[in-house]
Amino acid sequence: MQIGSIILAAGAATRFEGQPKQLLTLNGTTLVQRITQTALTACPNGPVVVVVGANQDRIRPELLNYPVTVVDNPHWSEGMATSLKAGLNSLLSRHPALDAVLVLLCDQPLITPDVLQALIGTHEQTGQPIVACRYAGSVGVPALFAHAYFDKLLALTGDQGARYLLKNNKTDLAEVGFELAAIDLDSWQDVDRFNQSQSDDNQVTPGR
Repeated sequence: MQIGSIILAAGAATRFEGQPKQLLTLNGTTLVQRITQTALTACPNGPVVVVVGANQDRIRPELLNYPVTVVDNPHWSEGMATSLKAGLNSLLSRHPALDAVLVLLCDQPLITPDVLQALIGTHEQTGQPIVACRYAGSVGVPALFAHAYFDKLLALTGDQGARYLLKNNKTDLAEVGFELAAIDLDSWQDVDRFNQSQSDDNQVTPGR
């Protein structure tokens, strides 16, 4: 089974006032590097695409030493759907026989390779074409979408993201519980809360 990964890293993160959140640093590694390494570890034989947009000139250098494809989405401001489509189209242009994709974000700092492997394992065990993490009373990304859902991913528009498909296709959905996915960094307040909950050697700091 060939599984690709789409890492969405195109947003402007306006709440950080000029600091791209993709470049926030945890233990010396930027968040975009961290999720990229997580994807590569979970699927060492699977292609990885990182979709950039706002601040792409600052984010691209962070990925030079990783065996990934970086795709620029010039339409990033039109909504997350444009980045999903850019990432999936890039993967399919190089790997048309892809069986499934993982959809990942940069701002969930506690995602691990084990979680991604659990999504893949649940897909293999259940045969369900969608597998998503359950946290905070709902389901969300990281999530896996099998080939049967590629057309629906490509049909998303505007701010419709993976969660739209999770919400509207529950009969095709299997779940993996992972409460730590609820921790995402959308503002400096989120960063402060994260740092207060972590040890002194596991702190998020302003990036490069």
